[in-house]
Amino acid sequence: MTRTLWRDHDWHLIHTDPQSPALHMALDEVLTHEVGAGRRPPTLRIWEWGGPAVVIGRFQSLRNEVDGEAARRHGIEVVRRVSGGGAMFIEPGNTITYSVYAPLSLIKGMSFQEAYAWMDAWTLEALGELGIKAWYQPLNDITSEGGKIAGAAQAHRGGAVLHHVTMAYDIDAAKMLQVLRIGREKLSDKGTQSAAKRVDPLRSQTGLPRAAIIQHMIATFRRLHGMVDGALRADELAQAGMLAREKFSSTAWTADVP
Repeated sequence: MTRTLWRDHDWHLIHTDPQSPALHMALDEVLTHEVGAGRRPPTLRIWEWGGPAVVIGRFQSLRNEVDGEAARRHGIEVVRRVSGGGAMFIEPGNTITYSVYAPLSLIKGMSFQEAYAWMDAWTLEALGELGIKAWYQPLNDITSEGGKIAGAAQAHRGGAVLHHVTMAYDIDAAKMLQVLRIGREKLSDKGTQSAAKRVDPLRSQTGLPRAAIIQHMIATFRRLHGMVDGALRADELAQAGMLAREKFSSTAWTADVP
């Protein structure tokens, strides 16, 4: 397998109506598999959230990361994804999440750090054009002078790489700290009272609506790498729907690491 470049591939865009957290987890698994099998072209998928969620990494302890009672009180669905990395607190309209599904040839011969930087470079360019001086912070963060903007995670599956990123547009930090245990410890260590204010790097640093930032990101990807509008196939959606019900909504999967 020889190394490929972004422009060697025919990229497709998927940007659909809001979907449930469990279905998003399932789509990541299905689309990574389809790209790896050569049945789907390499794809950029912009997520729209159908409800609030906490997404924990594949190897994280559910109990250590999430206050289950607080999550239930706020009506927040807790799901586990197929990739590693840390917990993400999601409220529809307050985050920007995307996945890139690509053949492994795109990152052939790269270290993890190089692969993350390579997969995030277009995002840094898009943010720069919006006036945010952002940079890649190893291993899996995008940060700026105004603080952390995004966290990334990767998984390699059957000939494909899944790279997904969640960016903070405008997050209710007080609610996040009730639900995520780890955030409380990090912030109490610093003895800060500012945690209760909103984490809003993208909103405050650009002054733009979330949708405008997404449109600029899509345009940047299209300009740099080439991309046509695509859609989910019926069989992909059906398979993901089944996985969402049977796997990603199940306690067995979510509490796999208790």
